[in-house]
Amino acid sequence: MALRFHKETLPNGLTVVAEENTGAHTAAVGFFVRTGARDEERPVMGVSHFLEHMMFKGTAQRTADEVNREFDAMGASNNAYTSEENTVYWARVLPEKLPLAVDLIGDMLRPALRDEDFDIEKNVILEEIGMYEDRPQWRLHDSLCEVHFGDHPMSYRILGTTDSIKALCVDQMRDYFSERYSPDNVTVAAAGKLDFGRLVEDVKQRCAAWAPTGTERRYDPPSLESRDHALQDPKLSRHYVAMICPGPTAQDPRRYAAAVLTDVLGAADGSRLYWALIDPGLADEADISINTQDRTGCYLAYASCDPGRAQQVEQILLETLDGYAQRIDAGEIERAKNKIATDDTLAGESPGGRMRAIGLQWTYLGRYVSLAEEIEQLMAVTVDDVRDLMTAYPFQPRTVARLGP
Repeated sequence: MALRFHKETLPNGLTVVAEENTGAHTAAVGFFVRTGARDEERPVMGVSHFLEHMMFKGTAQRTADEVNREFDAMGASNNAYTSEENTVYWARVLPEKLPLAVDLIGDMLRPALRDEDFDIEKNVILEEIGMYEDRPQWRLHDSLCEVHFGDHPMSYRILGTTDSIKALCVDQMRDYFSERYSPDNVTVAAAGKLDFGRLVEDVKQRCAAWAPTGTERRYDPPSLESRDHALQDPKLSRHYVAMICPGPTAQDPRRYAAAVLTDVLGAADGSRLYWALIDPGLADEADISINTQDRTGCYLAYASCDPGRAQQVEQILLETLDGYAQRIDAGEIERAKNKIATDDTLAGESPGGRMRAIGLQWTYLGRYVSLAEEIEQLMAVTVDDVRDLMTAYPFQPRTVARLGP
């Protein structure tokens, strides 16, 4: 299996990156737009996610039905997602269908944004918000971030709120699209069996005429301090607790140590939180994860339990996290590295997994990181690295939020 990395930037600033794998039997492509909830203004909160939906509603050349039928006709596995920082449109196809996928997604990213489609889809978004409001974990997460980040854009809800979506008008969406979907804010990433020269020509054919706006992201740091927050819902039968605090950024080499640390502390099986809370039957769920982002990052911990055990579970959760720096176990560190390396390698065997990896690498780092380099960096993490990480990021300042009956 021969791997080759390629990169070319079009005159309008759009960058094409690809990892060619001659041994692959499929190909994958993604259009990574560097925009999300943190790039919005508060009055249009949720516009990034709403706009993602509108990309599937047709273009000047294709109706919404034609978009869906063409994906089906080429046998694609495709989807899109919006996060705090990125909106990504992707497809996995047979190698000979890759030009069709590039043409279709490229066309989708210049949508019609018709008034009537906007009005209909607004109701879909409001239904989606209502669905998530019925999920205690999501309600708690949204409140946690709002309390922790305050007025900073990192507090914005990806879906927006009922009020912000109801108030949003199509002209506001068009303005946001014109500014943020600039070619110099887009990376096209591909992986698998492909011809890079043909890929670049296909992207040029569809995207070369896009005019750049020079849009940029703001990096004002949030003002953080420890906070507590409580929500009550008498309809609930379980208690939920969540914690958020600063962690390494997507550009910080310590992100590898953070991945190891959170696996040791919060993996679904065999972690410190598993043995402290789940195995003895004190909690239904308990975990911690690292969310590395553009020049910022955070740890997120979570547990759910019987309301009668709420105080006990919260105390054990926080004590387990706070006390680990004094009880680091070298064997746990090695086991966590091996497990993460296995998971990363399995994901890396898929062109879809590699497309996602190199697209995000280029978005955050501006460079290519091979799977071998990723594994090498991970396996180099030591006990001292984890200890130093916990000194730099000691799970403080933190916000703890609770939701229960």
